[in-house]
Amino acid sequence: MNSKPLSVDDHSEWLEADGLGGFASGTTLGVRTRRYHALLLAAAAPPADRRVLVQGFVARLDTREGSTEFWPQAYGGGWLTGRDVEHIEFTQTPWPTWRIVTRLGVTVEVELFVPHGQAAVVLAFRLEQPLPGARLEVRPLLSGRDFHALHHENPSFHFEPRSVGNALRFEPYPGVPAVLSLANARYTPGPDWYRNFFYAEEAARGLDAQEDLAAPGTLSFDVATHEAVWVLAADVPGAPDWTGETPQALVERLRASEIERRAGFAGPLERAAGAYLVERGAGRTLIAGYPWFGDWGRDTFIALRGLCLATGDFETARAILGEWAGVVSEGMLPNRFSDDANAPAEYNSVDASLWFVLAADEFLGAPGATPVLSSAERRQIEVAIAEIVAGYARGTRHRIRRDDDGLLACGEPGVQLTWMDAKVGDWVVTPRIGKPVEIQALWVHALLAAGKREPRFAAFAETARAALEARFWNPERAMLFDVVDDRHVAGAVDSACRPNQIFAAGGLPFTLLAAERARSVVDAVERELWTPLGLRSLERGHPDYKPHYEGGVWERDGAYHQGTVWPWLIGPFVEAWVKLRGNTEQAKLTARKRFLTPLHEHLNQAGIGHISEIADAEAPFTPRGCPFQAWSLAELLRLERLLSQNPSEPATASR
Repeated sequence: MNSKPLSVDDHSEWLEADGLGGFASGTTLGVRTRRYHALLLAAAAPPADRRVLVQGFVARLDTREGSTEFWPQAYGGGWLTGRDVEHIEFTQTPWPTWRIVTRLGVTVEVELFVPHGQAAVVLAFRLEQPLPGARLEVRPLLSGRDFHALHHENPSFHFEPRSVGNALRFEPYPGVPAVLSLANARYTPGPDWYRNFFYAEEAARGLDAQEDLAAPGTLSFDVATHEAVWVLAADVPGAPDWTGETPQALVERLRASEIERRAGFAGPLERAAGAYLVERGAGRTLIAGYPWFGDWGRDTFIALRGLCLATGDFETARAILGEWAGVVSEGMLPNRFSDDANAPAEYNSVDASLWFVLAADEFLGAPGATPVLSSAERRQIEVAIAEIVAGYARGTRHRIRRDDDGLLACGEPGVQLTWMDAKVGDWVVTPRIGKPVEIQALWVHALLAAGKREPRFAAFAETARAALEARFWNPERAMLFDVVDDRHVAGAVDSACRPNQIFAAGGLPFTLLAAERARSVVDAVERELWTPLGLRSLERGHPDYKPHYEGGVWERDGAYHQGTVWPWLIGPFVEAWVKLRGNTEQAKLTARKRFLTPLHEHLNQAGIGHISEIADAEAPFTPRGCPFQAWSLAELLRLERLLSQNPSEPATASR
């Protein structure tokens, strides 16, 4: 266990995902520091329309020696409750568990888990030693708001619950999922508002940071000799009916089921990977990151290679690829589905479709795909690949088209099409209009995939590969330009050293440069961009370089791709690094020790058991952004596979 003093400055966080888009999350010390920290955050239309229903609770232990409010809360003005706690020990195994030592000399153990596939959370409280006369008083804190919003005191909140079997049913607002509460406790009504909860992480991000929550009443538990159990569930479509079960029996059943399910994973990384794989309608999709991302196209197909293909979860890969294959439009796949289930998908990415082709082609070529894939499903994916490549070749939205040199041109003012997609208002921070280097690498791979079934695309691939090497090589810096025909101006180039060039130098299955040039690119990326947590998005010394990702929205988005470190890029970098050293066992051993060790250490920081979205560009490389990011974890999983086996390298596309 990790033992820590109580502090609102603690940044370590835990996550319990339900497989539907909802989740419970918080800090390891219990203090809520984000608007997204909650006990019950459910997707009303999985994985969209996410609502925070129960933020948390106020807990007081009453004993003959005195009382203590042992679960900490942060309020505006710097007021932090729970200061009479000596220390808190936290462990993640098998799920979030706290051992709280109070100054009364009483130790309280709290465990929390989310049963997979159900919009619910289970809590259990117990005393380490029996204590005659001890009682636990818990006040639930409710809202019912959108998970991006904040909640404030208002006269419309409905406090009064009604009984449904053994449960209490709270219906805070019309149109918001009701909350079912089952507990081996006596409930006493006592409507009240708790005001001005303070969320430090929101304040640090320059956002509104205070919230009011409704407390309908009190649950009173006898904990002298018994465990206190409390189950919360959202009344959403498909929710199980638990109202006829006793709380103790229900918790025992859910606990046993979850222990068995979690024991079935190959290891902790694979178990963490499962948090991102969720339902969408009758199909499957992938959450890009917690706590605030949804299912994004680009992130889905990048992450799928590690979360599904590297782990052998071909059934989920089939379901995800099949779900997305059905939404090709004018050769494009959407990059984002809105959290509003009724809003249209957003077709604003040039690379999401190309990453789909790469992931789909790898899936179709994997031996594990054959047992789970019907001929009709295979045909559907193959048709989607062909539609994407043909659509890009003839031209589609946002000036995406195959140009005369065989490369893929894209972009128009006001639209952010590549993965470097920060935009604030009308300001596109890194527009990269023209011919970005990683888009060409993905384009060649997509043409090769489609060329297996249509020969003209194989010819297109050779033309594009030759043009990439001829037009992107920067002889003065012995690396690749980031963009050529910059802003669609013939011959204009962006010579900034960015990580995108790694995808042409071995960071994808085919190395698209001659060996000497590929080695020079990899060396430049290592020298200029590598950090222990991933690659910088821009070289130090560039006028636009930002060493830290902090401040308000404008400051943070302005730094997002201007130096900020991205852990997911360690995947293509290490793949290229090892490939150029012959994929030898010694190269893999060296790479594992040098490049993977810091990522494994990071698993115990920020999002416990996961890899962060980004980090500062300078030491100590403070983790930033989403603490739980799908493609970051996915690339670590993919590297674990690449560095532990001896897969034969695919035939290179270079000559």
